[in-house]
Amino acid sequence: MSIWKKAYDEGIFHLIDGLLYHRTKHTCVMALTDRTLIKTILHECHYCVAAGHLSEDRTLERVKACSWWKNWKKDVSEYFQNCDTCQKANRDTGRKFGMMIQIQEPKYPWEIVHMDWVTV
Repeated sequence: MSIWKKAYDEGIFHLIDGLLYHRTKHTCVMALTDRTLIKTILHECHYCVAAGHLSEDRTLERVKACSWWKNWKKDVSEYFQNCDTCQKANRDTGRKFGMMIQIQEPKYPWEIVHMDWVTV
């Protein structure tokens, strides 16, 4: 018996009006197998005006609310990581701010030189 048939028989999948749905304990969402539809869902849940380039977690929640497919979390993560706009706008700024560290008092002039860098 195929794994899909077994899952259907166990009630994980339901066929309603010719559409396949994935059922969990709390939700029943459309199951997708077509990569074109999956790309459309990813685009709408991340790029559309209502979504506005949401974070990865929020995009996961939007996708989870309307659809399901095998390895969907991995696909959403890859889609988010390949979004140029998000990668430019949400770039990691480097080290986190920490406690100030007191330096030793210099013993002679120009022993310690400090320079602030300002970038645009």
